[in-house]
Amino acid sequence: MTEPLSDTQQAAWRAFVESSWALHNRLEDDLRATTGLSMSDYHVLVVLSETPGHRVRMGELASRLVFSPSRCTYQITTMVKRGLVRKQSCSDDGRGQEAVLTDAGMAALTAAAPLHLATVRETFIDDLDDAELATITRVFGRLGPRLRTQPVAV
Repeated sequence: MTEPLSDTQQAAWRAFVESSWALHNRLEDDLRATTGLSMSDYHVLVVLSETPGHRVRMGELASRLVFSPSRCTYQITTMVKRGLVRKQSCSDDGRGQEAVLTDAGMAALTAAAPLHLATVRETFIDDLDDAELATITRVFGRLGPRLRTQPVAV
């Protein structure tokens, strides 16, 4: 049997879970209200805007977004319908599919970024000092790569 959490561990876990969910919900609600984009839409647009040629293979995109392949396909399909991205055969081998940022997608990102940044600052960044930000970066910089490669328990 797994050892129960100590009171300190339980308090840390609860604070993390409840605060991170509240933060995500606030970011999602504000982003949708001001731009019509979901956090997933926004994240896809950011990743594509940062890639060479504003395009990336679907498998790599799923990995970078921390999405399952099916979730990534669904997300891209919804964004294709809105003209934010398009799918096309990979330019280098033609076997795979790439997601490609459209002009409309770049315009949506450009319009949304300052509004989203204001919410990120108001709800997260501006309430933390440099030491707290460094701790968050150190902790999640260590946990993130491990969590991305760890198999899911079934």
